[in-house]
Amino acid sequence: MSVYPFELALTFYFAAALFGVIEIIRGSRATSWLMMISAGLGFANHTVSILYRYAAAGHLPISSPHEAASFFAWSIMLLFFVLRMRYRIGLMGSFIMPVVFLLMLASSMLSRDIKPLSPTLQSYWLWIHTFLAFTGDAAFALAFVTGIMYLVQEHYLKSKHMGGLFDRLPSIQMLDYLNYRLITIGFPLMTLAIVTGALWADSAWGSYWRWDPREVWSLIIWFLYAIILHARLVAGWRGRRASVLSILGFLVIVGAFFGIKFFHKGLHIFP
Repeated sequence: MSVYPFELALTFYFAAALFGVIEIIRGSRATSWLMMISAGLGFANHTVSILYRYAAAGHLPISSPHEAASFFAWSIMLLFFVLRMRYRIGLMGSFIMPVVFLLMLASSMLSRDIKPLSPTLQSYWLWIHTFLAFTGDAAFALAFVTGIMYLVQEHYLKSKHMGGLFDRLPSIQMLDYLNYRLITIGFPLMTLAIVTGALWADSAWGSYWRWDPREVWSLIIWFLYAIILHARLVAGWRGRRASVLSILGFLVIVGAFFGIKFFHKGLHIFP
């Protein structure tokens, strides 16, 4: 019974990704609605799955690689729906759903055992720190998608191949603005996640900073996005350059996210 909501979420996300790809290729109101309905049903079942694990574990389900990948995908979906209500960006769902599905697929392949959290980590900081970290990463994921959409739209503009997908994508000015807006949302959230993580580490282990692999990579990613913002605001890197940097930034996040969990041992690999 407990696995059903997760499996249903994975299935609906797969359907949403499939309808999203069809929408990009062919474009129709029917595939757009089917994609959004599948995404909504997937998110509803995903939320139930997370609530179940929360009830079973007694803490926010982010401690194992399976839970972290699942919660990361859930955070992206949550922010996507918020953005859709605010901006109604056409085709964003079609681009983000394959990312969400792949995260959930990776999560489905990992151990789903529910393990108790170490007593030193049972703190209110778990909610604050992880909410900030995952929401920040979700903003960077959506910036990654808008970066790809910008490059696609720019290709159509330069090739003077108008019509079709060109007409259904937002303008490059809108995509550039949204890309910048998402990074300005993600960067302060990530900054606060690092600060609250340091405070949590001090209360749990008696030290603000222990050069744990996750801490080191978080600092590297923070500097990377600081450089991206600096390049945009000071050096005037907008449009194509900003989009490429936001794509590279998120690829580093994904590489660090899975690389640390599988190839490094540290304090963020909870028992």
